[in-house]
Amino acid sequence: MRAMILAAGRGERMRPLTDATPKPLLKVQEKPLLVHHLIALKHAGVSQVVINHAWLGEQIEALIGDGAEYGLQVKYSPEPAGGLETAGGIFHALPLLGGEPFIVVNGDVWCDYPFKTLPSQLQGVAHLVMVDNPPQHPEGDFSLHQQQLALSSDNALTYSGIAVFHPDFFAKCQAGRYPLAPLLREQIAQQKVSGEYYPGSWCDVGTPERLCKLNLQLIK
Repeated sequence: MRAMILAAGRGERMRPLTDATPKPLLKVQEKPLLVHHLIALKHAGVSQVVINHAWLGEQIEALIGDGAEYGLQVKYSPEPAGGLETAGGIFHALPLLGGEPFIVVNGDVWCDYPFKTLPSQLQGVAHLVMVDNPPQHPEGDFSLHQQQLALSSDNALTYSGIAVFHPDFFAKCQAGRYPLAPLLREQIAQQKVSGEYYPGSWCDVGTPERLCKLNLQLIK
């Protein structure tokens, strides 16, 4: 399977840390978030990775290069200033991702999820990894019933930012800025999105406080 790491966000809530550094290059345990993902994807058997970028993307390319240092083939999908949002960015990168299902992971999350357990084939058009609701998102996103996601708010979990998508998921997407949430809701309503619950370590590194707290926790 190929994989895409989403790394185009400006990281407004992480300022001033992101004024001079793209958020995926902020460090956890002295290693950039992006590098943690590359190592985990390589361990899972992934060989080709696409990284999109917008804000300070030249720093990402300078650090990662062609991916050879990590045993990977890395290609880049540059976006205009401000980025294309999640679905727009993935749609823009589809020519680099091939015609089979591919892994997508948010560049600003930290986790110990084993990517090798993700399905390489899908019954529908997407498979999402769901986690417990963090304090900043107590209402969750979607509920999970027997590996099928539903729009019901009952016992809703939070989308981790880790998923497998089939290119067909983006059939209705258009070039330019395009959010992911409406596409997800539409496909979930049609019962075309499976899911799984992951109880392990996961953190949306969205603020300097969360980044500091995560690093302190991992020291223990």
